[in-house]
Amino acid sequence: MSTSNTPLRTIELFAGVGGFHLGLNKCNKDEECIYEVVWSNQWEPSTKKQHASEVYQACFPGTKHTNEDIAKVIEEDFEQIPEHDLLVGGFPCQDYSVARTLSKAEGLRGKKGVLWWSIYDILDKKGKKAPSYLMLENVDRLLKSPAKQRGRDFAIMLSSLNELGYIVEWRVINAADYGMPQRRRRVYIMAYKKGTGIYKNIKKFKDPSEWLSGDGVMNRAFPMKLEKDIKEPFVIKGDLADISENHEDYNPKKSPFDTVGIMIDGKSYSAKGIPQYNEDEALHDTHYKTLGDVLVDDKEVPEEFYLKGDMEKWEYMKGSKKEERTTSAGYTYCYSEGAMVFPDALDNASRTIVTGEGGSTPSRFKHVVKTKKGLRRLTPVELERLNMFPDNHTNKLDCTAAKRAFFMGNALVVGIVEGLGKSLKEKIDLLK
Repeated sequence: MSTSNTPLRTIELFAGVGGFHLGLNKCNKDEECIYEVVWSNQWEPSTKKQHASEVYQACFPGTKHTNEDIAKVIEEDFEQIPEHDLLVGGFPCQDYSVARTLSKAEGLRGKKGVLWWSIYDILDKKGKKAPSYLMLENVDRLLKSPAKQRGRDFAIMLSSLNELGYIVEWRVINAADYGMPQRRRRVYIMAYKKGTGIYKNIKKFKDPSEWLSGDGVMNRAFPMKLEKDIKEPFVIKGDLADISENHEDYNPKKSPFDTVGIMIDGKSYSAKGIPQYNEDEALHDTHYKTLGDVLVDDKEVPEEFYLKGDMEKWEYMKGSKKEERTTSAGYTYCYSEGAMVFPDALDNASRTIVTGEGGSTPSRFKHVVKTKKGLRRLTPVELERLNMFPDNHTNKLDCTAAKRAFFMGNALVVGIVEGLGKSLKEKIDLLK
């Protein structure tokens, strides 16, 4: 663990183009470096050209970075992963199921290629030198997946961290609820290792609700009140294989995990959180607030971003539908969907950026704004601003506008990480 005069050594996994890195950098002060990213990893298995990794290296040339499959790094070159105080990363929501090996004496086996287990393996192999803190991000679907056993995957994750000696806190945060310019709901996860001041402090609370809606790290950054009191905890029973096979506690009807919660000693306390935003007390940069606030001057927008023809197609894609469709197998069904605001409202936070935001092809999910020069799509810089990235962060290489849009569809909102990072450091300092 770093001393008060040294930064918290951080490694960034599944780094993309560096959203966590940017957010933690915003926590640093002119006279003090609070977080130092000492190692990072980004690997995209489905493409030869590693665009995101190349952008990351161009933006953060001083960070030791690897562009290899993280599972391969752990298996073949684990020593290159340095000691660190904080592990951060936005890992995919996958099937975390665990089976028993053919010989039960050999233990349990998780699915290959599931990136959560790479995080687990790093923590496990580091042992006593495992990081004191984790800061992770995922789609909020994680809390209720898979559909036939809602909450099972998250229970596996919580149980595995419990075995490694962590208390785990989570919170579904919509960036727009806290003054940021994009409606982007994600679950953020913080974990505190046994022996840390935060771990000891949490254990002193008789009612975990006091931490979740009062004194906690996440609530300081993104305050919420709980919709109801947490009367009884949900107990995560059995080993990881038992959880995988449990259809009673994890069933199709309802997940045992709500949008705000904490797991202590295998017991989960959670409830629905209601945002309580106070701009004057915010820990994050709230410069941008609405979609209209991020737009560049019309003079800076290339002609290719203006809608040319295909207006009927755009209106069809954005409009309501109720029509008969036929599958490739010949099955006929009724397809329906509601209308979307078209063009997008400028006086509100934007809709969620998706990876298919780029390109000129008409799409239901691409943003379209009305300007003095006509209707147009969003530029890469505007998409960066919606995630609170610096202008032209992704313009370091010969990436196309569509690729830069893809990066932002995969990214997180930097202000969330900034708020969590500042709150974590405040609490660490308070409990020394």
